[in-house]
Amino acid sequence: MIRVLIADDQPLVRRGLALILAPEPEFEVVGEAGDGAEAVALAERLRPDVVVMDIRMPVLDGVGATGELAGLLPECRVLALSTFDMDEYVVAALRAGAYGFLPKDVSPEELTAAIRTVHTGEAAVAPRLLTRLISTYVRGPVRPAGRTAQVPAELTPREREIWQLLATGLDNAEIAAELDISVSTVKNHITGIFGKLGVRDRAQAVIAAYESGVVEVAGGPR
Repeated sequence: MIRVLIADDQPLVRRGLALILAPEPEFEVVGEAGDGAEAVALAERLRPDVVVMDIRMPVLDGVGATGELAGLLPECRVLALSTFDMDEYVVAALRAGAYGFLPKDVSPEELTAAIRTVHTGEAAVAPRLLTRLISTYVRGPVRPAGRTAQVPAELTPREREIWQLLATGLDNAEIAAELDISVSTVKNHITGIFGKLGVRDRAQAVIAAYESGVVEVAGGPR
């Protein structure tokens, strides 16, 4: 059973999300919150597995609430929702600790699939949508011409190569095909990359790639 808390400032949206989840036997909606502060308080009391969190809410927005939950309840996964698929607040939520993002016009099947995904600890953001978001709202460092990007010394050449490909929107299977290696090898390298970068998931690794300058804002590897 996946325990779900829904946080949205519109009662009709909350009710609609709850009705989508109600027929699914693996989900239990344990509570509903009308703002970020209420979501944090309810999550502390109810201990949900997943919080479906609207990004823009009064009192405390979804970004702030996500950051608080990441510190208070690290085992609780946040799935961020936004009215728009291109929203600068989404990147802030991913930085703060959200495990995934969906625009509000997704199908019920996409919503339930995303909740299952973040519950396992995986990122639920389509790789190319993630790259579009981050390349639009994250700005890399300003460096003198000819100076290379700042890459952690601990990364091997292969890990840097995989990090760049990951950050340009390729999924694990596409990276494996590009480098002519197995998907399991890609997964092992990505686990090592996360540890060396000090990031938790794919979304934060992509953000780090843009912020470090390993990938240009325009989308191409340096």
